[in-house]
Amino acid sequence: MNTLYCRLAMTNLKNNRQFYLPYILVGIVSAAMFYIMRAIQGNEGIDTMRGSATLEIVLTLGLVIVGICACIFLFYTNSFVMKRRRKELGVYNILGMEKKHIAKVMAWEAVILYGFSVCGGLVFGIAFHKLAAMLLYKMTGLSEKIPFSVSGWGCFQTAELFGIVYVLMLLYNFLQVKLANPIALLHSSNAGEREPKANWISAGLGLACILTGYYLAVTVHGVLEAVNMFFAAVILVIIGTYALFMSVSIAALKLLKKNKKYYYQTTHFITVSGMLYRMKRNAVGLASICILSTMVLVMVSTTMSLYVGMEDFLQEEFETEVSVSLYLKNIPDDAEREYLLAQIEEVAQQQNRKMTQVSEYVDAPFITYNEENNVKHFDKSDGSYDYADCSILYVMTKRDYESYTGKTIREIAQGNVMIASLTGFEWETINIFGKEYPVLEKVDFPGGSPDKQVTESLGNRYVIYVIVADDGQLDEIRTGTAVQYHFNIEIDGTQAERKAFASALKEMLVSCGEQLGFDTIISTSRAEQKEIYMEQNGGFLFLGLFLGSMFLMITVLIIYYKQISEGFEDRERFAIMTKVGLSRDVVKAAIHTQMRTVFFMPITVAVIHLAMAFPMLKLIMQIFGLANASLFVGCLIATTAVFALIYFIVFRVTSGSYYQIVNR
Repeated sequence: MNTLYCRLAMTNLKNNRQFYLPYILVGIVSAAMFYIMRAIQGNEGIDTMRGSATLEIVLTLGLVIVGICACIFLFYTNSFVMKRRRKELGVYNILGMEKKHIAKVMAWEAVILYGFSVCGGLVFGIAFHKLAAMLLYKMTGLSEKIPFSVSGWGCFQTAELFGIVYVLMLLYNFLQVKLANPIALLHSSNAGEREPKANWISAGLGLACILTGYYLAVTVHGVLEAVNMFFAAVILVIIGTYALFMSVSIAALKLLKKNKKYYYQTTHFITVSGMLYRMKRNAVGLASICILSTMVLVMVSTTMSLYVGMEDFLQEEFETEVSVSLYLKNIPDDAEREYLLAQIEEVAQQQNRKMTQVSEYVDAPFITYNEENNVKHFDKSDGSYDYADCSILYVMTKRDYESYTGKTIREIAQGNVMIASLTGFEWETINIFGKEYPVLEKVDFPGGSPDKQVTESLGNRYVIYVIVADDGQLDEIRTGTAVQYHFNIEIDGTQAERKAFASALKEMLVSCGEQLGFDTIISTSRAEQKEIYMEQNGGFLFLGLFLGSMFLMITVLIIYYKQISEGFEDRERFAIMTKVGLSRDVVKAAIHTQMRTVFFMPITVAVIHLAMAFPMLKLIMQIFGLANASLFVGCLIATTAVFALIYFIVFRVTSGSYYQIVNR
């Protein structure tokens, strides 16, 4: 008898392969992605990385998201398949099979589906695990070899998770069969449906949610505010999206139906009435497609922006390949400067490198408290102000300003100064620590024009450069405070060669420290910073692409099931309309117009969501070092174009299945 149930289960799966093949594919891909994420999380090479702690958190988050998404979508596809099989199960019941016998057949089906999904998923997961790990290593800059391996815990946890999911789905299916009336099951596909009613309250609340989410995204100011408001905006837009498809769309179609001049035309009549019922049945699916499409666009575009904009970020953040700051008690004289430059040149020769740019300058930094043009030493002890009120003051000579900026300025008379400020300086004099100095001229801020991002991040604080005539005047202002001696060096070579030069340079400076009187060295190398950047953000890049591909797969399969479902629903309508006298071409054109409208509605709304979220996303991207708005816009447009192309291809392919069902 058990063999009979098994044979029946195999026959059912074979006869319903149009539904079950995508279902099995979902299970295989979901299991493979879960195994890959779990196997990578347990990879020993992760622990050797500088940002291993952050990456562990990212991978754990990814594992949880993949597991949750796999569970949700397996339940979604299972409910769709069960909906299509109600008539078949009703026939079994009418022919004399008891519900316990049907339950046994369904149990065998679940076992077979579980075996195909998990075994196939583990095979593909094991096969592609190394490729995914190589991609992660490349994105994070890790150069270790990756041996082929099989994660025992990954296999066990994949089998365990999907075993629990398939058991829960089987119990759900048992409950559906137990509670259903056999006659109701048999005639479920022929059951009439009432015209949906417009819920104006739900529609109003939905519009309010989505508009509030848009308002938060568009009006946000500052990075911290964007981060704090992001999840609130996302939740509001998700709620609004479901309401948009479930209530707002029906309300809009109701208004069109009330317009008699528009509604009582052959094409409009069929399209509006068809969409009215379709929106009721498929609103959740359409909203899910819209949200998933938005998630794919956001994830892929942001990760692509970070990866493409990495070099741009490094070039903007670090003006030269190597930057060194030495902290000295006294201003270095010409002999000491020439000695250090000669030592740097010697290091370059030893490393077989050619320096294309070398600039050096001295400044004296101060943390101050500014009241208009009055600059005081920052002192929190009196309690009159706190750290939020502090400012930054740099004092340097004309010679060092010209060396740093490469620009020539006019001579400065003793006792006078020039000013360069990010926030502007409107006064004719400046009082520095109790002494008044006339301001001869306002000059360009070192490093280029004022950066709006820096200005916004500083709030009301000042960053001021004061340029004085010579070392004597600098000594007069600094009154014994330490000075910084900076070197900016541009050099040729590969990343590894430039990194080796930076290391050799630092070793040389350490050896010279005692002779020249400095013990603090701050050295940054663009090549080293690139590795740090990749180690910190590479995990996010990988997770974004990984989850983006999974959401894309889920979106495609939801679209497929939606098309198949609508094909069976429209087949009856198609036949009835041709029998009552409408030409086949008119009916087909109306249904095609209706299908295209409904099909492309989710991606249209997703693009609108993305456009409205741009101001907030642009600010959030600055946390990861991407301040190039034009690059981000380009990546958004490119991602949207590619996704729209994939979406259109899916439409063409699934439309073929739809028309085959309708024309049977």
